[in-house]
Amino acid sequence: MNPKIWLSSPHMGGNERKYVTEAFDTNWIAPLGPNVNGLEEDISRYLGDNPVSHVAALSSGTAAIHLGLIVLGVQPGDEVICQSMTFSASANPIAYLGATPVFVDSETDTWNMSPVFLEEAIKDRLAKGKKPKAIIPVHLYGMPAKMDEIMQIAQQYEIPVLEDAAEALGSSLNGKMCGTFGVIAALSFNGNKIITTSGGGALVSKESAVAEKTRFLSTQARDTAPHYQHSHIGYNYRMSNICAGIGRGQMEVLPERILQRRANFEWYKKAFEGINAIQFVEEPEGYYSNRWLTTVLVNHDNISRESIRLALEAKNIESRPLWKPMHVQPVFNGAPFYGDGSAEKLFRDGLCLPSGSNLTEQERQRVADEVVNLFN
Repeated sequence: MNPKIWLSSPHMGGNERKYVTEAFDTNWIAPLGPNVNGLEEDISRYLGDNPVSHVAALSSGTAAIHLGLIVLGVQPGDEVICQSMTFSASANPIAYLGATPVFVDSETDTWNMSPVFLEEAIKDRLAKGKKPKAIIPVHLYGMPAKMDEIMQIAQQYEIPVLEDAAEALGSSLNGKMCGTFGVIAALSFNGNKIITTSGGGALVSKESAVAEKTRFLSTQARDTAPHYQHSHIGYNYRMSNICAGIGRGQMEVLPERILQRRANFEWYKKAFEGINAIQFVEEPEGYYSNRWLTTVLVNHDNISRESIRLALEAKNIESRPLWKPMHVQPVFNGAPFYGDGSAEKLFRDGLCLPSGSNLTEQERQRVADEVVNLFN
């Protein structure tokens, strides 16, 4: 059996061990410490200073969305608009709070939230007497959503945007970094992301008060007192100093990782240029994707994305269908949905190819050979 080729495995840069060793040597093993503060500063600096982004390092991107919704005042019975084409972590925190997700379909340029159906959803919810409390667009696989249009609609109807940038650290739209458009944004540093802290995430906001409240809620909402006193429900969502040490080393190589992921995309595109049935999502003008995962659509009478996936699996190569849309997930059965079926078609035809920044030329060739052989 050939060695396993993973979809997207962690890729260490070298200095992660230095920061983690410092944490051990100084006995900063507890949840907080210098690495947490340092990682927050590193992320803020990377996202730029126009305006400054305030960062709270957390245990996951899901925690960032959950706390972000709490800070935005989402309560039981409220409605939150959410992109349907996404991982469940974008939508689950809405249900944590007893609110209802209102799902919006994709547009076909970037595969992200359709501004047309977003506005249709808002108008219809308003007509039904329910003004949504927040909008959650997602930058799918690192491709920026149509944030200029989404933000214009959000401002018109005075609904805050919680930007799910979990897959898009390093991506930008007209020079503006993903994670800096909304009132709040969520980042993820899960093991398969473009950089990792093993497990972890961060909440980003232009407002320092939002980051401060997030840190407060994420450390069990302990009031200022010599004893343990609590006036709010809190959560154990803060990132550990050990994980943050990994993140500090990873931030040092983030620009290199983005170039490596983008190189994977260009390599696959050239390898499959003779196969008309395989299509790639291109960057519209002004868009810059970190290409976290290289994804393709398969349009062929006899070969489906599933037949490609199974052929790769037989050779010990991991690939994966695109996210199954939330509005057709059993757990969200009956939730409102606005769209034309674009996300369902993407799920039917779409496949994620191995895209790790540590992918070798030989491994990419193994992937390409299997796909090309299938079509031949």
